[in-house]
This record gives sequence, structure tokens and C-alpha cells, in this order.
Amino acid sequence: MTVALYDGQRDWSGTELEQATHATAGDLARAGTRVLATLMDNAAAFVVLDEAARRIGAVHVPLAPFFTPAQTLHAVQAAGVDTLLVDAPFAAHRPELAWSRGEVAGRALMRARLAPRPVPLPEGTEKITFTSGSTGTPKGVCLGGAAMQRVADGLVEALAPLGIERHLNALPFAVLLENIAGVMAPRQRGATLVTLPLAQVGLVGSSQFDAARFDAAVRAHAPHSLILLPQMLRAWCAHLAHSGQRAPAALKLVAVGGAAVGARLIAAAQHLGIPACEGYGLSEGASVQTLNLPGAERPGSAGRLLPHARLRVAADGELEIGGALFSGYLGDEGAPAPADWWPTGDLGQFDADGFVHVRGRKKNLLITAFGRNVSPEWVETELRSQPAVLQAVVFGEGCPALAAVLWPTGAAVDDAALQAAVDSANAALPDYARVQRWARARAAFDAASGLATANGRPQRAAIARLHADAVAPVSALSPLSPLSPISDSLTESPHPMTFHTRLLNETEAERRQLLATPIIQGALAGRVSRPSYIAFLREAYHHVRHTVPLLQAAQAALPAHHAWLRAPLDEYIEEESGHDEWILDDIAACAGDAEAVRHGRAGHATEVMIAYAYDTIARGNPLGFFGMVHVLEGTSVSLALLAADAIQKPLALPDRAFTYLRSHGTLDIEHTAHFARLMDRVHDPADQQAIVHAAKAFFRLYREVFLGLPLPETTAAHVAHVAQAGHASPAEVAA
Repeated sequence: MTVALYDGQRDWSGTELEQATHATAGDLARAGTRVLATLMDNAAAFVVLDEAARRIGAVHVPLAPFFTPAQTLHAVQAAGVDTLLVDAPFAAHRPELAWSRGEVAGRALMRARLAPRPVPLPEGTEKITFTSGSTGTPKGVCLGGAAMQRVADGLVEALAPLGIERHLNALPFAVLLENIAGVMAPRQRGATLVTLPLAQVGLVGSSQFDAARFDAAVRAHAPHSLILLPQMLRAWCAHLAHSGQRAPAALKLVAVGGAAVGARLIAAAQHLGIPACEGYGLSEGASVQTLNLPGAERPGSAGRLLPHARLRVAADGELEIGGALFSGYLGDEGAPAPADWWPTGDLGQFDADGFVHVRGRKKNLLITAFGRNVSPEWVETELRSQPAVLQAVVFGEGCPALAAVLWPTGAAVDDAALQAAVDSANAALPDYARVQRWARARAAFDAASGLATANGRPQRAAIARLHADAVAPVSALSPLSPLSPISDSLTESPHPMTFHTRLLNETEAERRQLLATPIIQGALAGRVSRPSYIAFLREAYHHVRHTVPLLQAAQAALPAHHAWLRAPLDEYIEEESGHDEWILDDIAACAGDAEAVRHGRAGHATEVMIAYAYDTIARGNPLGFFGMVHVLEGTSVSLALLAADAIQKPLALPDRAFTYLRSHGTLDIEHTAHFARLMDRVHDPADQQAIVHAAKAFFRLYREVFLGLPLPETTAAHVAHVAQAGHASPAEVAA
């Protein structure tokens, strides 16, 4: 029997998988499935469901197991899912659904039928892949079958000389790279899939990786190929070096993607017998576009174009792809379908031999005080190539020198070792790209700490805020200074203050008074009550439901010379839509009356705040509305995630009662960095003053909202302590 798939317990022949797919397709068709979402560990069942959905023309929405419940809920609602099939533990996150038990390819699954509102999708959509690279709210990328097939065909053609007959699935199937390059392409060329539960290959969540367990799986199952993320490759190399072993000789290709790898890590891996080859791709191009191959590789590059791909470099250095493009973004039905070329947002170039070199994200590009363009990812890759550095993020916009925040490879790595790593990285960089100041990170860059997205991309604004005191002296222009002015210790000439920094400084007193309100301080200390939390959500609903109308009003009132703000406001409108419904769901999860809130009225303080926002736009300067954005998003970043954790434990509330706080705490981290860039483009003194004036007013108005909430009993001593911390009188705090 030719083995098509081994799941750790049994072999599946091609005939058996076909029979399971045929039966499952029939079940889905009889149920009237149009949009299927799956949330499960790697298993034969996923492969069967994926192929069955394609067979009946249904859209498949693979949900990542590392998504938060809020992210999963967003994806299900946004995609209009009508059938949900999940592993049993995931069903516990949605106990309100009517679950039934079922089985697919021998795997017990829980099934729920939903009644979604119709969602328009681009014509030919077969799969929606959700990414969480830049914000806490995943973005749906709609893919057609023809585009995915072209990528699979290109991989089959490019890899044919390697004779790969056995592929180990080491990434979740919901990750598009593994879905296409690790399932579709191997299946098409007749290779055996070794599909084990992710824990058996050492992967837990999105960022925990047990290299020893992974190594044992590779040795036990002897694959010819596998796909890894850079951090997984680094950890495996460290394990092999520590144990004095080399990689199994059966391996022919270890493709590495998802982030920059670097020549040093590739060289270290190959020295240990790992045939590591870096590639490049993105969801909008249906996954992989370029790949180094054994015998045709250039470490430090992303490889040459695969047969299906087209790529060119725009005048400003941005890479643009063609050949196998997505059909459009979910929920963006008014936008035209992608044309022949799509801007990737990445900077890069071809060398003389056709190898592609990706330099980093265009939006992250730094311009130093000396006018040199520096991609932080370039410097970060050099830093991560050092044995002592596991993670690194570089800052330095407008600075005479760069700063870095470093997370070491282990607790035993001391500051001297990190300094040596910085020195070694600097030796490989030109003088303008060298790191002159660095700080040891206070937490790992992962989703649990809030310093990275669910798929591991660093949240630069959050990292900057957490380490502002440690590395802020690099420059007053740096985003590392959210609270106070900074002197520059590296140059005698101070830099001019940007408007965003001025906005932070001039509203600091009002911000402190807001944070000093007893209910906020009490919540952070765990002194909470369910009525207080529900009352907060009630007021949040009544101002959040005005967010999109206010954004639309501000956009409509923009004068012609501020037309550049229309596109950013469109992005805000898209991302803020529907968040009021999240709050109602949270109220219901707290056993509150969500419908009474929906049809009720806001408190007086909330009504005044919203009225002031509309009045600012209608009778004042519409840019003043950004003062409200500054207040609400800045407060969310400072408090939301901390408050959610502090409230949940004493009240024993479920995760689904904190969709609004947790999603906004993560989403607004990225928004604050975007907001800073927008504000620094506002140069007119009148506009600047309007924003500062409005921000001060909104801090005071938002404080009144919190003062109007029911307050758990607060001791006189606590009132005095809070007043002192916020530079307010005890009478003000108790008011």
C-alpha cells in the first residue's frame, strides 16, 4: 500500500483518504455548507475537510489554534461562517452554541451550525486565510483555487530534482505556508505526509517550541523535507550543538520562512547537517514566492523566483509581486480586485544572479538624523544571528544613532555577553546602522506578554513603551518616549521635538488625573465588582457605537489640504466597525442585560463627551477629533490588558467577557504607532493647537465618565494614596 498520510497512529492510503473526502463532501453538501471554518490540531481530518470543501465549492476558513477566543470570534463572524468544526477543547470557548458530536477521518470533532448574515466574497474565493501580523484583529485574505494551484504547481516543479517522498508537517495547517507548501504540493507530487499532533513535534501555541521533542520526531520519522520558522531553526541548531549531534541524513530540504533568517543562522544550520534554505512569500501571493534550493542558493538572500511567481522592484524600492495573487480582502467588497501587480510593503532588490534580498518593511524604514535610510529588520537580523540574542527590536527614527531592545537566548546570558553580541553585529554593519545603546528586554516578545502578535511579529510600539526609560535617551524623536521629554545623551545638540511628542508632554497632567480615578486604581488592584464592570461596559458601548460615525464625520469635514488623511481614516473606520457588538457580547457573558443596554441611554458624562466630539468636528477644527483618538487609544494601551487580567480573576468571569478590553488592548498598541506617524505629519500650528486643546478636554471628559461609575468601597487611606499619585487633592479623588 502506498502511504499518503501517517497521523501517528495509522497509515492512510490514497484510496482511504479519497473515500473519507467523498463521504465528508457529501455530509457538508447535505448540510448546505457554504462557508466552513475548522479549528483543530494537525490531523488527517484537516486534509480531508480541506479537500472536501474544495470539492463542493464551499469556502474553507482554517482558524489558527493560537488565536485568542476574541480573534477566533472575529474571524467566524467576519467570514459569515455557517458550519464550524472544531476539536472538543475549542468548543468550550463558545458554550452558547448548539454543539453536536461528529467524526471526520476517524477524528472526533464538535460541529455547530450558525446562522450568519450573508457576507459578500470576491468571485472564486475558495479559502480565507486570516493573518494577525499587524494588529490584534486578524485580517482575512481571500484566495481563489487557481492562485493556490499555481503556487503548488510551481513548488512541485522546483522541488522535483530533490526527489522528496516524505514531508513532516511541523507548522499548524491553518498557517497558509504549511497548508499549501506542506499539504497541497506534497499531495500533488505523491509524497507521504507525516502529520502528527503539534505537541509531538514540539510546538505549543504560537511561540513555545521544544527543540528536543522536535528533534526526536525528525529522527523517528525520517522526513525528506519540512518547513520551519526562523526561531524554530535557531532552537534546533542550539539543541544539536549542545548535544553534539548532526541532523538526520535523510533530510533533503528544510525550508525556512515567516521572517528574515540571516546568513549566519543558515550557515550554522548547514554546518550541523540541516539543509536549511530561506524563502519569501506572503498571503496576498498565496504563500511562497521565492526559495533558495540546495545547490542553487545564496545565504542571506530569499532565493530565486519560483516558476509561478513574478516579482519586480518599484522606483522607491518596494517589492511588487504577480503571478498568483489573492482575490481581495474580506469585508472590502467595494475595493477593486488586485491587478497584475501587488505592492508587498517590503523593501528589496535583485542581485546580479537573480537572488532576491528582502530588506524589511517599508513602513518600518528609519531615517536617521544624518539622513540615512535604515531598515530595522536588517539590523535585527544581524543581532539575532549572534548566539546570545534570541529576539531584537531596533529603534532610531530621527536619531543620530540606533537603539535596540534585546531578549537573550537564556537566563544565563549576562550583560557582558549581550554587549559582545552587539559589538559583533556592529562589526558587520556600516557605521550609520550600528547600535549604540541597548537594553535587556523585560519580557519575551510573544503574544502572552503583549509584545508580539499571535504569529510572533514584534509589536514595536508596545516594546518601545515598556522600555522607554531604558533606551529613551537615544532621541527625543524616538517612539520610546511616550510620557515625558527626553534629553539626548549622544549629542550636544538637542533634536527638535515632534508634534506627537509635544502632544504627549502637554497632556501628561490630564492623563495622570484620569488614571488616578479611584475606580481605575481599584480595578488595577483587583478591587472590583460585577456591577462596576458592567457599568463600564455600558458606557463603553454608548461611546464606541459613535466611533465610526465620528470618524466618517471627521473625514467628510476635512479641508482639501488634508486629503492625505482620508486613507488613514478609511483604515480606522474599517478596523473599528462592529466593536460595539463585541461589548454587548461581553455584557451578556457577565450575565448582564445586553439588549437593555443597546436600547438604553448613556450616562450624562458619556453623552457630554460624545456631544463635544461632534461639536469639535462640526463647529471647530475637524482635526481636533484626533485629540479623542489620542485619549481613548492611549488609555487603552496603558490599561486595557492589565485591567482585564485584574478584573477577571476576582470576579471569576469567563474569557468571553473580555473581548473588548483584550482585543482593544492589543489592537491599540499598533494604532498608537500609526497615530504617532500621522500626528508628526501635522505641521500647521493651528491644527496642532486644536488637537492639543481637544485632547486635554477629552481627558477631563473621560475622567468624568469613570467618576460616574459605581465604585466598590474605597478606604480613606487608599483615596489619599491615589490622590498623591495623581497630584490631585483627596477631595478631587473622592468626588
